[in-house]
Amino acid sequence: MKPIAHFARLSGEFLVLSVLSSFVWSVADTLRGPYSEAEYGSVILPFTVLRRLECVMEPHREAMAEVVEKYDGEQQRRTHLKIRTRNQDNAGLSFWTTSNYTLMKALQDPDNLAANLIDYVGGFSSNLDVFKSFDFENAIRTLDTRDRLAQVVRHFEKIDMSPEAVSNADMGDLFENLIYRFAESANDGAGQFYTPRDVVRLLVDLIYDEDTNGLRERGTVRSIYDPTVGTGGMLTVADEHLHELNPGASTALFGQEINPRTYAICKADLLIKGQDPTNVRQGDTLVVDRFEELRFDYVLSNPPFGTDWKAVESDVKNEHARGGQGRFAPGLPAVGDAAMLFLLHVASKMRDVDETGRGGKAGIVLNGSPLFNGGAGSGPSEIRGHMLENDLVEAIVALPNDMFYNTGISTYLWILTNAKSDERKGKIQLIDATDLGSKLRKSIGSKRVEISDENRDRIVKAFAGSQNEDDNVKVPVKEFSNRDFAYWTVTVERPLQLRFQCTPETISAVAEHKKLTQVTGLMDALKTFGDEAYLNREKFNEAIGKHLDDHGVNLTPAFRKNLWQTIGVHDETAEYCCVATGKKKGEIEPDPALRDSENVPFGWGGHPKTHDALKETVQAYFDAEVKPHVDDAWVDWDKTKTGYEIPFTRHFYTYEPPRPLAEIDADLGRVVGEIMELLREVEA
Repeated sequence: MKPIAHFARLSGEFLVLSVLSSFVWSVADTLRGPYSEAEYGSVILPFTVLRRLECVMEPHREAMAEVVEKYDGEQQRRTHLKIRTRNQDNAGLSFWTTSNYTLMKALQDPDNLAANLIDYVGGFSSNLDVFKSFDFENAIRTLDTRDRLAQVVRHFEKIDMSPEAVSNADMGDLFENLIYRFAESANDGAGQFYTPRDVVRLLVDLIYDEDTNGLRERGTVRSIYDPTVGTGGMLTVADEHLHELNPGASTALFGQEINPRTYAICKADLLIKGQDPTNVRQGDTLVVDRFEELRFDYVLSNPPFGTDWKAVESDVKNEHARGGQGRFAPGLPAVGDAAMLFLLHVASKMRDVDETGRGGKAGIVLNGSPLFNGGAGSGPSEIRGHMLENDLVEAIVALPNDMFYNTGISTYLWILTNAKSDERKGKIQLIDATDLGSKLRKSIGSKRVEISDENRDRIVKAFAGSQNEDDNVKVPVKEFSNRDFAYWTVTVERPLQLRFQCTPETISAVAEHKKLTQVTGLMDALKTFGDEAYLNREKFNEAIGKHLDDHGVNLTPAFRKNLWQTIGVHDETAEYCCVATGKKKGEIEPDPALRDSENVPFGWGGHPKTHDALKETVQAYFDAEVKPHVDDAWVDWDKTKTGYEIPFTRHFYTYEPPRPLAEIDADLGRVVGEIMELLREVEA
């Protein structure tokens, strides 16, 4: 059969969306009828994995049979098989089958086809347990019962999925595209597990950029981890790019995945690459870190957008409550969006800085909410504070809209490190790549644009600070101090000033009060009190109290407070109300209705370093910006909170003046004329 690798590239995306993908998925025509669309994936995905494994094993069947026959132990077989099958492009196979069947051979005995396939799948080594995640034996029996098994097997047996025809990267694209199609046909979050390759390549280039020279060194060994690994696409791209830089490098790939189908595909993919299959583990990353004891050179992640964490709320809150070195100790976001929990997890998995100064680097794809959601003192703000105060954020890149298959919202790449170079310490780059998208010839789901190779290089140059003045396209970049994104939220109080007067309006307000209206005789007493105005609360309370006592109306302290709060109205000519009891007795009482808040940037008037200096900054801001307008205001320091926000779009906003008024008038006149002409036609 004709090799299919050259069909893989479409508009710069390694998506294998043309011949190979369409041919694999066309087996759905065979399934239509006995199977619903939602069930197609349960057949297509495991058969694709099986055929890929078969094609990979084909050249090594003889060596595999010899090793299996000669050695009994799993470890012995694995060791000797890797040695026998190692070549320049592969680290050697670490899986095998004791079965003599292939798809072609199984088809030669049509009466026992199902049993033959079950024997084939059951003969794989124990480290290749992926078919259990697909419940593949049951799928085979169901196909046989529905009289579709032979047709499906013949379909897949025709496809050349050898490494010579389809590279590992292209195979990863095929897996993810099949997942996308399956999810789309099942109406089950299409694209949730699928990160476009242009995004992945950009993310990988950014985290490798500063380490490029080190990665080329002889004996390079690096670990790469994805906590939301899906089918392993990010690991594949990162691994292949590292080996392009250094063919002799050694990599260890790790991933955790919650979905059983994508977990199975990823594990099979890593086995084919000669990686340790135990490095792919199943489970919810937010509930349990399957690699709790490990830290990694590189961490990559594209967590699902906009998913809540309500189902795992108790587990997450329990870890947060433990504090200390727990992943979620810095803070918790709202239950409706788990993005910042993944951000904290990714940051926690970077390897510690060693004696040479090398630490970990990470890249994570997030939507816009982690930049700004939550006010001062909230969980999201505290998480941003943790990231910024610990100098973990190196850069944030704004991507063009419509980059992903299941959403058109704004997306950002966060580049993290715990070992910034001296010139980057205490700083963060914001890179605006929103205008660097190239339109696809054909939309794929919500994806309408991609980042071309040329534009990817431009973004990486902007990150590296190596843009030239004569570059024909300049990527907007701005550099900030970490504390440029920190602020104080201060509560500004103004004195309570009330006028008290028993007018018909205020008496009516008392009559409508749910509690006061229940007091016998109160209304009659108020009507006889007179309409004298009191500008001093103490004097009013004394006078009204004596009057009520004379009329036999007894009010508790709480009811007396309700009374003056209902009758009193704001009057700037009134005397200040003062606290009557407690530790603050004699202090001016604030008016809740006039309470306001101000966000004061840490960098206002400079960049203070100490807590006392920060307090002086707030006071200086208050004296300059607030006091001249409201002379009697003051700051309630007990309510002051520290906040962190990264207003990305504000820093790149460009003012566009409105069109000239004459031009707008001309357009309005033209539209009015068209409307009048239409009305005349109706009247006629």
